[in-house]
Amino acid sequence: MITYEVTAEIRQDLRSRYEVYMRDRHIPDVLVTGLFIGAQLLRSEEGRYCARYTLADRATLDRYLATHAARLRADFTSHFPEGVSITREVLQVLAVWPS
Repeated sequence: MITYEVTAEIRQDLRSRYEVYMRDRHIPDVLVTGLFIGAQLLRSEEGRYCARYTLADRATLDRYLATHAARLRADFTSHFPEGVSITREVLQVLAVWPS
């Protein structure tokens, strides 16, 4: 199992709109691809956000990136053309508690 994390630094005046967009549109659009096991949207106390997606394996993520990512990223950019800084990271799940 792997985790794909997209961390976003969002300008203060865009944060409410970003949360609504992610909950109501972007994350549901990602999940409807049928490639993900689940997702979480997290916010740090400092106002950073992390969209955390779980997938079965790297091959499934590669399929998402090749087939769906460009379209979904373009939609995101059309809603937030400025005021957002994004980083992405892939993590391999080594253990889960409780098992």
